[in-house]
Amino acid sequence: MIPSLASYAVVVPTLARPCLAGCLAALAASSGPEPSRVVLVDDRRSPAGELPVAALGPLAGRALVLSGGGRGPAAARNTGLREVTEPWTVLLDDDVRVGAHWREQLARDLAEASPETGGVQGVLEVPLPDGRRPTDWERNTAGLRDALWATADMAYRTEVLTAVGGFDERFPRAFREDADLALRVLDAGWFIRRGERRTEHPVRPADRWVSLRTQRGNADDALMVRLHGTDWWERAAAPRGRIRRHAAITAAGAGALALAVAGRRRAAVLAAAGWLLGTAEFARERIAPGPRTAEEMLTMAVTSALIPACATWHRLSGHVRHRAAGSWDGGAG
Repeated sequence: MIPSLASYAVVVPTLARPCLAGCLAALAASSGPEPSRVVLVDDRRSPAGELPVAALGPLAGRALVLSGGGRGPAAARNTGLREVTEPWTVLLDDDVRVGAHWREQLARDLAEASPETGGVQGVLEVPLPDGRRPTDWERNTAGLRDALWATADMAYRTEVLTAVGGFDERFPRAFREDADLALRVLDAGWFIRRGERRTEHPVRPADRWVSLRTQRGNADDALMVRLHGTDWWERAAAPRGRIRRHAAITAAGAGALALAVAGRRRAAVLAAAGWLLGTAEFARERIAPGPRTAEEMLTMAVTSALIPACATWHRLSGHVRHRAAGSWDGGAG
């Protein structure tokens, strides 16, 4: 028996990627109580063409399309949230596909939520290829399976989102804005639990330079430290990453160049050796669990040489950019 639940709205920020149609079609095909509204926030700076609202089938009449202005997913979700009057707001990313019984499972998840429960997280499944080891990018995406509070499928009480001020729009990309919001919800005295509904999150296509672009998230880590303190990684059960090792490798490389210019050849060789050893260890760590094809190993070798400096730059720039940010309970949220 499908439990009754208070009405809910689904909010989907999107850049109108081809995967959006599949996301909407899966939502429409799922069995169970229908959403009162489906709010699509088009976050393209210069929208070209309409969103595939027709993919919602019988739910198309409940769709509301808004413009996000290209300010990032946090701001786009806030744009959608301002239109939600339903008791529950369900956040989905445009590259997920909810399961065949997702709406039934959602109804059960929300009906079982205690009055103190402010949010209920969905279970994300990341399909990986059969017959070979996953690539570095595929393993990165698979980490969503164990991530806490991922907004790829996350339901919050609308009153809770309003009380904590929604998403912090200083997070310009889909990284850490979900953890920031959840930590503020927890600090406000609410609970967040994991539900039973299941959603598939396919690995999206990516070029060999994707790992360099993801290093921009180091600036968001700097903001998280300013907002939530140095223990936020433990509170969010998030991996700290290799930023300290990256900084050491970068310092060795920069030192080697500076020493060479200064004519201190022996010291420059020692510093260069430190950079080379650190880079080789990093590359080996990324190559070992992967498919070890020639293309993957070349990608890992080249990007492993570039990532430490890229990550260090973004972390330092984040510290500078957010140096005036105070803790969220001090009014910075």
